[in-house]
Amino acid sequence: MAHPSLDELTALFQAARKAGEADKDNPEQLRIHRELLAACPAFTPNLLRLARLLQLIEQPDVEARESFSEAQRLLEQAVQSSERSAPSLVELGYYLDDLRNAPEDAFTLYQEGAAKSLETLEYAWAGMIRYWTDTRTRESLSQALQLGERALKVFPESERILYYVTDARRYAAQQGLLPAGEG
Repeated sequence: MAHPSLDELTALFQAARKAGEADKDNPEQLRIHRELLAACPAFTPNLLRLARLLQLIEQPDVEARESFSEAQRLLEQAVQSSERSAPSLVELGYYLDDLRNAPEDAFTLYQEGAAKSLETLEYAWAGMIRYWTDTRTRESLSQALQLGERALKVFPESERILYYVTDARRYAAQQGLLPAGEG
């Protein structure tokens, strides 16, 4: 069997989600998610969704302990296949905290997930500041300055943020948005 294309994976994933819209306990959504898992065991969105469903949906002839163990295995697989993405770390953390009574292990995962999220936020904000600065309208420069203020409060030691905020200030001063010498 050939590996499904990204479009095929996405279509299957959407079909599984749609199957659960009308009835959250619809076994068809579990069947489709499992089919998707068999086709691509590294498709992280499916791993996370299936793990969550296994924790929520009662399955006939399946003990809760068995479903929870499978959910944990899928969450660990999601962490691995996503290279420890923030959403997968946090989801595994909640699982360990809520179902395995392992708050210390969960806290470690929350910390790692938060650090990765902050790194992404830093890069995203720097990109937004750069975009608004490059646009060089009064409105866009004003937006760059406002976000730059917030970004410097959250990331005071970020050279990336400082570089783009300095650039935004320079252009804002040239357009008279800042007093001379503040750019």
